[in-house]
Amino acid sequence: MNNDNASPRPVIAIVGRPNVGKSALFNRLAGRRFAIVSDLPGTTRDRVSTDVEWDGQPFTLLDTGGIEERPEQALHDEVRAQTERALEQADAVALVVDAAEGMTPGDSEAADLVRRSEKPSVLAANKADNLNREYNAAEFYALGIGEPVPVSAYHDIGIADLMQRLIALLPMPEADRDDGGAVRVAIVGRPNVGKSALLNAMTGEERAIVSPVPGTTRDTVDTHAVFEGRNITFLDTAGLRRRGRAEPGIEKFSAIRTFQSIHRAHVAAMVMDAQEFATAQDTHIAGYADDAARGVVIVVNKWDLAAKLNLVREDVLHRIRNRFKFLSDVPVLFISALTGQGVQALPGKAIQVHAEFTRIIPEDDLRRVVFGAIAANPPPGRGRRPPHVYRVRQTITGPPTFLLNTNAPDLIHFTYRRYLENRLREAFGFAGSPVRLHFRTGRE
Repeated sequence: MNNDNASPRPVIAIVGRPNVGKSALFNRLAGRRFAIVSDLPGTTRDRVSTDVEWDGQPFTLLDTGGIEERPEQALHDEVRAQTERALEQADAVALVVDAAEGMTPGDSEAADLVRRSEKPSVLAANKADNLNREYNAAEFYALGIGEPVPVSAYHDIGIADLMQRLIALLPMPEADRDDGGAVRVAIVGRPNVGKSALLNAMTGEERAIVSPVPGTTRDTVDTHAVFEGRNITFLDTAGLRRRGRAEPGIEKFSAIRTFQSIHRAHVAAMVMDAQEFATAQDTHIAGYADDAARGVVIVVNKWDLAAKLNLVREDVLHRIRNRFKFLSDVPVLFISALTGQGVQALPGKAIQVHAEFTRIIPEDDLRRVVFGAIAANPPPGRGRRPPHVYRVRQTITGPPTFLLNTNAPDLIHFTYRRYLENRLREAFGFAGSPVRLHFRTGRE
């Protein structure tokens, strides 16, 4: 399987004429102030992008400069060209108009550009923060983009409705479908823990340079193999030093490529050195894999030195479990890349974790477990406002992600979320895979 088949995040582009609130909408969805918001038209001159997750659906959000009907400056032409390039990249488009000002020739020009892109789109009538503006939004039907969705990015009104329609337009990520393709396994860890030696021992070839000099691997190397009839792609990566220890230039570039490989992978094989394991940097690297929502297998290399180091397997397992409490039920392998001990267990274990990572739970079984857990231990409320969960469903796999509709998502404490996750793991497994729970207001 060629690594070009790695599924990128789908892209949603926000477009429209100047000063309709595109950057305000971008900031609302991103949750952080990336784009400058100003009453001065044309403040955003270039594209701004960030990765976002909404109801468990990851995507990349693009903000753009305003599309003007008659650009009077060369800069406006460049803004239009940037917007056209954003439309080329987009899988779905949010065309933003101003419900307070009403329809203008600039809106027609922007709508024409969106139509010619032939990309699926949703019309967002922004600044609709009262009933009159909601009613006035109907005039934007004339743009030919479809039904306007009244929203107010500033007041967080109608945003959930807008996003529900946009996400429905996105293609299903290939990584979320188990189509018999290769399982991608990123081999990660600190420098000189034996990542390249492990790769060579598994494949039986000198694909990666092995050297006692830390940092020998500067770039990510893809190696394709077959294990018991299943295709596997191993991504050997550069060692990750502690933040601030990486040298400028090639080494920092290598670190960026390693992070990209973790995102490309289904499973991260976290390699540690038996001579010095469960270090602070080991937990940081495992944290990167957890943040990326990848499956994880912990690999303790150089286990041939265990007797010399007075290491006992049960004691090491206990230390690892305590150090990596944020990784639930992650499998741990003890291997020696030098002697070959236990090496061939890794491909099979990675395939098992991938199966958990892509597991689909039947809806009836999911409801039985979740509502049974809620009945046994209802979520604590605040005053006269007890939380009620109305519906639960799985939205995506890779990792398994579940959406729960409730009247009060803000009252679902972190500890209760962990309680529900633990009940799901007890019922369905998910060993080595993250599980994501999202709570949203409403019955549907």
